[in-house]
Amino acid sequence: MRLLTLNCHSWQEEQQLEKLNQIVTHIIQQDYDVIALQEVSQLMDTPILYDNVREDNFVYLIQQALRKQGLDYSFVWDFSHIGYDAYEEGLALLTKHPIIKSDSYYISRSQDTMDWKSRKIVRATIDVNGTHITFNSCHLGWWEDAEEPFSEQFNHLIARMDPLEWTLFLGDFNNDALERGTGYDYMVQRGLHDVFLLAQETVGVETVEGKIDGWEENQHGLRLDLVLSNRKIDVDRVGVVFDGVLAPVVSDHFGVEVDISIQKEPI
Repeated sequence: MRLLTLNCHSWQEEQQLEKLNQIVTHIIQQDYDVIALQEVSQLMDTPILYDNVREDNFVYLIQQALRKQGLDYSFVWDFSHIGYDAYEEGLALLTKHPIIKSDSYYISRSQDTMDWKSRKIVRATIDVNGTHITFNSCHLGWWEDAEEPFSEQFNHLIARMDPLEWTLFLGDFNNDALERGTGYDYMVQRGLHDVFLLAQETVGVETVEGKIDGWEENQHGLRLDLVLSNRKIDVDRVGVVFDGVLAPVVSDHFGVEVDISIQKEPI
């Protein structure tokens, strides 16, 4: 099983349509089973296609571009808040496998869509070649945020998990895995396994370089984008992509791809 997570920073990038096509090209080349996307936006006032999906929805445009190439991917998407005063900003899961069930839910104190700190999770249980796996696309807040504490958001996230189901959490956790005593340690100390540490092979480490939104004072590399599992599993490879080496840079975050063996039941 091949996975990708990417905070795509959609509609905030220069040459955005070119970068969207670069994402599509990479998906085709790598043949991902499931893709988790964050900062998946659409303008507030463009026409609705169906449900709450508008015609400029970033993941919808990716799906349509894939269909033009003969690839049938489905997606689930929901928005958590208004971003940059113009966009409905949300999260998505995109997959070529059957979606058994899906939902979305807030993990933040605020559920006000006008509050940019409102945080929602998009979740789907997907049948990956006969194995049912629950995927969560995640975009959490910051460790030291007094208004929206990371620990509280994470506790709400884990409270929704069924311990009997194999569950994966993919996304931008806004806590540096290279820093001790903050959000990353909080998560792994509560039973989640970082697939990066389980992998037989790793390529690259940091997923953010320098200053970005929310990390304006940052001057070094950060590993904010993670794939976490509630079970210890066999991981063949974890690689940083969209870093200018393995695929062009398309966002202020690099992506992370993961190859997981699911021939046998996870431990």
